[in-house]
Amino acid sequence: MAEIIQRDGTWAFDGTTVRITPGLHRSVPLFRQTYGEIAVPLEAVSGVVYEPERKRGRLRMRLREGADPLLHATGGRLPDPADPYRLLVDIDRSGVAEYMAEEIRRALLLDQVPQEPTKTYLLAGPPVPVSVRSSDGTVSFDGLQVRIDWSDTSDRVKRATGPRIIAIDDVVGVEWLPNSGYEDGFLRFVTRETAFSKLPPEKDPYALDLWGSARRDLLTALVATAVTARLPHPSTRTGNDLAEGRPARLPAAVPPQAADHHDILLRRLRELGELHREGVLTDEEFAMTKAAVLRGF
Repeated sequence: MAEIIQRDGTWAFDGTTVRITPGLHRSVPLFRQTYGEIAVPLEAVSGVVYEPERKRGRLRMRLREGADPLLHATGGRLPDPADPYRLLVDIDRSGVAEYMAEEIRRALLLDQVPQEPTKTYLLAGPPVPVSVRSSDGTVSFDGLQVRIDWSDTSDRVKRATGPRIIAIDDVVGVEWLPNSGYEDGFLRFVTRETAFSKLPPEKDPYALDLWGSARRDLLTALVATAVTARLPHPSTRTGNDLAEGRPARLPAAVPPQAADHHDILLRRLRELGELHREGVLTDEEFAMTKAAVLRGF
C-alpha cells in the first residue's frame, strides 16, 4: 500500500486501484471538492510522473484515451488547479511522491497494461442525480433526462420556451467550454433535432450560456460528464466523425436523412414565427435567431 497525504488531497494505491480524494482546504478548487473521491483502476492508467519544483512538486497521472468520461466531456479544458489527476506536493514529501509514482509504474509493467485507447469507459463519472445552478439557469440530470430551468437573467427566447426537458435517448453529444472569467463558456446538449442548426449559446434553448462566476459555472462539467458517461463510447465513432468532431453515429434504425433535418428546421422557423407574432421576440431577436437557424440549411 502506497499513500501520500497532502493539503491538496490524498492518493492511495493498493496495487489495483488509485484512490484520489480531494483535500478540504480552502485552496482546493470547488470543482474537485464537489466531484469527490475518484477510484481509478490500474487498467485505466497510461502513466504517472512526479515533477519536482523549487518549493512544491506535482504528481500527475495520465489516463488512457477513452477511459474517463470526465476527460472526454471536458476535452482537456479543465483549468489546471481543477484537474483531479494532479496533486500538489510539499517539497519535504517529494520522496513519498516519487515512491508513489514508481509503485504505479511498476504495477503497470507487471500487469502489462496496454497503452492504446479503451473501448469502454473504465471510470463511472459522477453519481446521479446531479444538479448545478449556473449563471444562465439550473441544469439537472437524473440518469434518464436532462432538465434546464432558466434564470431570470436568461435570454427572453429561452424563458419564453419554458423549462427544457431532454430525454437521454435523444442526446447524441455534449459540448462544454468553461467560463474562463475573460470569455464566456457554454454547456450544450446536441440532439437529433439540433445537430445541424446550432444557435448562439445565449439563444439556444438546449444550451447554458456560462458568463457569471467561473468558479461555480465550472460545476456544469459534472452534468456534462454524467451525461457523457451514458452516451455511446467514442470508440463507436468512425474516423471521419472523430476528425470532424461529430457525435457518435446514430443507430442504423434512425439514420439522419437530409429531408428530416429540413423538416426539423422548418418546424423551428414556424415556432420562432409564432413567438414573433405573439410579441415574445422583438424584430431584432427574431431576425438574429432566424438567421442562425437558416444557416442549418
